Amino acid sequence: MTANDYDAWRESRLRKVTGPQGNLALTETRWGADDPAAALAGQPATVTVTTLSRIDLLSGLEQHGVRLWDADSPAIRHFKGIDTFPYDPSWVVEARYTEVSEDRGVPFEHQRDEGRTRELPVPGDLHVTIAGSEYTLHAFDDDGTLLLVFGDPTNGKTTYGAGRFLFVEREPGTDRVLLDFNRAFVPPCGFSAAYNCPLPPAQNRLAVPVEAGEKRPLFTDDFTI
Repeated sequence: MTANDYDAWRESRLRKVTGPQGNLALTETRWGADDPAAALAGQPATVTVTTLSRIDLLSGLEQHGVRLWDADSPAIRHFKGIDTFPYDPSWVVEARYTEVSEDRGVPFEHQRDEGRTRELPVPGDLHVTIAGSEYTLHAFDDDGTLLLVFGDPTNGKTTYGAGRFLFVEREPGTDRVLLDFNRAFVPPCGFSAAYNCPLPPAQNRLAVPVEAGEKRPLFTDDFTI
């Protein structure tokens, strides 16, 4: 990615998070409900509803719910951008990917699960050297794309406190992987409290500050999520 590509990526991120069902539009995740029409009752015309499901961590049963999205949410009205680091080509790092021979789940703690973990599918390992230290990172399968949830010493200082996300680019037919930390982004939980984001497991916490990619969302009038 070049500096121009980086600018285009930043613009695409702004369009994505501010869309009618972008991260900033999510106002409520309502578990135990599965009727979109009922959820829409009494809502303004700017609100849309989608359905979702998950496994309840206590009962082990499938749980259904709805999400309410407001194209005119308070978060959208107060949003003024995403603070980012300048583009830095030194943070495009090559890694090696090794697949595992069978389905494997790795426990990831989630932000709103009170310390409990959820097994997420991790189909392989990412072997990478960063600032002289070797890491074996776990990126999980997010609807066919590898998603790396990582932490570093900038979290809670200059970047979002709970860590950041990075989509992993694999070269077809090889074990070569590029980790372009310039594309590290604030997870959905940084834009709406109605998300339940995975947190970086211990093996995905880097010792060196990653001063690349997105830092934090910016809002007017002291608005907070």
